Amino acid sequence: MEAIVLAGGFGTRLQSVVSDVAKPMAKICGKPFVAYLIEYLSRFDVTRVVLCVGYKKESIQDYFQANYKGVEIVYSVEERALGTGGAIKKALPMVEAKKVFVCNGDTFFDVDLNAFLHAMRDTKIALALKPMQNFQRYGSVVVEAGRVVSFKEKEFTKQGLINGGIYLMQRDVFQDITEEIFSFETFLQVQKNIGGFVSDGYFIDIGIPEDYKKAQKDCKEMF
Repeated sequence: MEAIVLAGGFGTRLQSVVSDVAKPMAKICGKPFVAYLIEYLSRFDVTRVVLCVGYKKESIQDYFQANYKGVEIVYSVEERALGTGGAIKKALPMVEAKKVFVCNGDTFFDVDLNAFLHAMRDTKIALALKPMQNFQRYGSVVVEAGRVVSFKEKEFTKQGLINGGIYLMQRDVFQDITEEIFSFETFLQVQKNIGGFVSDGYFIDIGIPEDYKKAQKDCKEMF
């Protein structure tokens, strides 16, 4: 299997605690956060990873080079910010398989990717979803019979599902999209027949200082 990891973000909200490297390179227990992602992917026989890089890309390329712990690493370089959708679209031609996992470079979600792939094998796009309680930082996703029914805006929610930042998609998912710069989240809003795979595995998003500090305490969970 192959995976695309979005590692080109600026990490604006994390600047107060991590300012010298790209957000996915923020150190967690002495190791870049994105290294945990690649090691996690390798547990499920992902042998090739496309890293989407832009902001401070040199630090990422210098660290991972062309191979990291047996995983082939290739780079999709953004010369300008393309948005999450544009970054994925630019990287997809570098993918060799018909289906690919896509991961946000600032979230870790311990999903059984084999089960995810098996359950969502007939969908063009599928999301891994995390059950949460008493949250307002994230929008929620409504699912019925394994299919996404709707996306809800960020608001306080007592109980619901959030987008866990791992996707499974066909390589040709953007074949009708002519834009180069766009948001993947906005793209999802207008798609039909999106799969939703629910998992209650460990989840962390290091996008804000509070959760970055929490990840330091939880780093043993990210193996």
